[in-house]
Amino acid sequence: MADSKKENAGKPKKSFFKGVKQEWNKIIWVSKEDLLRQTGLVAVISLLLGVLITLIDQGALQLVNWLMSI
Repeated sequence: MADSKKENAGKPKKSFFKGVKQEWNKIIWVSKEDLLRQTGLVAVISLLLGVLITLIDQGALQLVNWLMSI
């Protein structure tokens, strides 16, 4: 920690907001088409996983009910 303070002692300090602006300019935004395609894909995969989890849960419930009835 102290070593980094010594290294930066001779350098002029950048403004925080200048650094934020520089980083903001480095962002590469996706196109609207890519955003919509990826959003749709996430929605479809979420729906499929929800159905799969529901099926597994119902199967486990049926198995437990069957084992309890024995």
